[in-house]
Amino acid sequence: MPQRHCEARPKTARWLALATIAAAGIAVPHASAVPAAIQAVGATLPFTILEAESSATNGSKIGPSYAQGTLAAEASNRQAVTLNGGQYVEFTAPGTTNAINVAYSVPDGRTGTLAVYVNGQKLSQSLAVTAKYSFVDTGWIVGSRTHKLYDHARLQLGQTVNAGAKIKLQVDGENTAGPYTIDDVEFENVAGPAGQPGGSISITDRGADPNGNNDSTGAIQSAIDSARGSGGTVWIPAGRFRVGGTINPDGVTLRGAGRWHSTLLSSHLIDRPNGGGNVKLYDFAVIGEVTERNDQSPDNFVNGSLGPNSVVSGLWLQHLKCGLWLTGNNDNLVVENNRFYDMTADGLNLNGTAYNVQVRNNFLRNQGDDSLAAWSLHAANRNSTFANNTVIQPNLANGIAIYGGTDMTVRDNLIADTNALGGGIAISNQNFASPFFPLAGTITVSGNTLLRTGAMNPNWGQNHPHGAIRVDAYDNPINAQVRLLNNRLVASPWSAYQFVDGGGAGRAVQNVTVDGGSIEGAGTFAFQAETTGSATVSNVVASGIGRAGVYNCAYPSGSFGLNRGSGNSGFDSTWSGCNWVEPGNGGDPTPPTGNLAAGRPVTATSVNQNYGAGNSVDGNSGSYWESANNAWPQSITVDLGSNQNVKRLALKLPPSWGTRSQTIEVLGSTNNSSYSQLAGAAGRTFDPGSGNTATITLPSVANTRWVRLTFTANNGWPAAQLSEYEVYAS
Repeated sequence: MPQRHCEARPKTARWLALATIAAAGIAVPHASAVPAAIQAVGATLPFTILEAESSATNGSKIGPSYAQGTLAAEASNRQAVTLNGGQYVEFTAPGTTNAINVAYSVPDGRTGTLAVYVNGQKLSQSLAVTAKYSFVDTGWIVGSRTHKLYDHARLQLGQTVNAGAKIKLQVDGENTAGPYTIDDVEFENVAGPAGQPGGSISITDRGADPNGNNDSTGAIQSAIDSARGSGGTVWIPAGRFRVGGTINPDGVTLRGAGRWHSTLLSSHLIDRPNGGGNVKLYDFAVIGEVTERNDQSPDNFVNGSLGPNSVVSGLWLQHLKCGLWLTGNNDNLVVENNRFYDMTADGLNLNGTAYNVQVRNNFLRNQGDDSLAAWSLHAANRNSTFANNTVIQPNLANGIAIYGGTDMTVRDNLIADTNALGGGIAISNQNFASPFFPLAGTITVSGNTLLRTGAMNPNWGQNHPHGAIRVDAYDNPINAQVRLLNNRLVASPWSAYQFVDGGGAGRAVQNVTVDGGSIEGAGTFAFQAETTGSATVSNVVASGIGRAGVYNCAYPSGSFGLNRGSGNSGFDSTWSGCNWVEPGNGGDPTPPTGNLAAGRPVTATSVNQNYGAGNSVDGNSGSYWESANNAWPQSITVDLGSNQNVKRLALKLPPSWGTRSQTIEVLGSTNNSSYSQLAGAAGRTFDPGSGNTATITLPSVANTRWVRLTFTANNGWPAAQLSEYEVYAS
């Protein structure tokens, strides 16, 4: 949680049970070692996800990468496929399908369409795409970069196909918003619109416009007011209803014909400081128009309180700042079976006073802050639970975070592919504002599966990583009983468990028990202890640890006691000293140090139009840097952040470009002042037959921080050109 503001200021199996993870193209190392009791977690979902990079394509695969602000890093599985003109990605339907939901990215400022084919036949309807809701900048959040690079577009196919059908996304001549980067596709068999319940009041009977031409706020409120006296039901039929104002749903059920059929077009639907309660919201979509994050604007589906004993179920929430930012009395609230997409901040935040709130079986994707959070501001959240949720790709902060509160539970969730400034699960006393109520009672984190979670936090010293599960004494020592039980941590890019005071004052993390579960690959350490305190660890089976079992270096002084109980294996060694270390060969099969230049700062001697140097490290082979024309020499320089061993460079141009040769010299520097030659000037051939990639292997390994390319000729265009600048240690 980099900054806390969202207020003003069917047929399914568990999606990521192991067999389905494999079917979705998500690599899970060492799966056979996992106890069966913790394999099936996350939400039960009515769709199956297929990854683009695991499907048939003639496009360019990108990733894996963990570099902040790149298309590959923000993709699920850290990989995607980029399509230019004439290129496609074709999926094989995993089951009966009549609708798809596509995770995609197009360059900033572009809007258009993408052709869809079913079994070789082009559909009359195309997939609408836009960058309108993407490329979010939050400069006031230190350490953030442009993020939320992807968006989602859903489409009903107009036909039902069986498993094995071929569904293709293709860039045809009329599709001009590219290059198109496809992350994955959800395949679903959507039921037809439900019928109106007996005795309910339809909003169209009160004048609501199902075509969205006229505002329907007054009509919806009129229907609610009529139903309220009898505790009745308001019916939202199929249609798209524009709602420019807020509504008061106290004591009433609002039910739609299904979240693919009944849509309220609203960025700010419910805003109640003290809701009356007994609100029941079922089976419709709320889709907003939030394109940037403005923490002084309440651009949330629910802002405040629904009141006690309320239910939110079966909704589709998209293009909002937050889904639900909950203050006031929300006792006994149930939030279940919902889908949250493309928020600029949190999916859901219990912002103090929550009691016995159950958040369960929800799917959250592409949030711009913590996907699920409980922040005990003004009063403690108590006895509330996040259970069986699936969280994918929060692109700024944590998958699930508990900031203070009493007797809170996080169990049986699946969290995958977290990005900057956070990890998979954070248990923290960071207060952000006052009055704050620190962790108390028993905090239980059990049975969760975390896949490729943990990320670099550039705010803590000089690039400091978060572990997959972090217990953080930021602002207050940990005095609660923290129970981390039977969790499964897979392919953590950095450490698995982290005990830290993010404020750097050495506050104690204590009363921590880690019992059971597995660590199946970690780039650096199984346990990363960086403050005072102690934890007892038992029955944890670790494998694939990149550097050492334990990093134990309390800051600024003191010690941390890692008390080993019985049943542990795989993390016996301890890292020597307190120097920080890059990942080794544990964690993801391609650790974050693969391409050393990905997402790093880059400068050029000149730029032609808007073809900036940053395009060369963004993981997108369709974007490129171009220098001023007819002016030689030209240079582009990447800062690797620290001295690194460099052996090989992969230089790329867009795959659709014709063959050309550029004369390029490679230079290196440890101080950005004096440079030495690493590879002499020579013609480097870029041939579309080999991916338009020129590989330069250095005569010997160079230890350097700044790597410079100097161009003196290009026989295809009178300028230096480069779409991807990749630097490797081997």
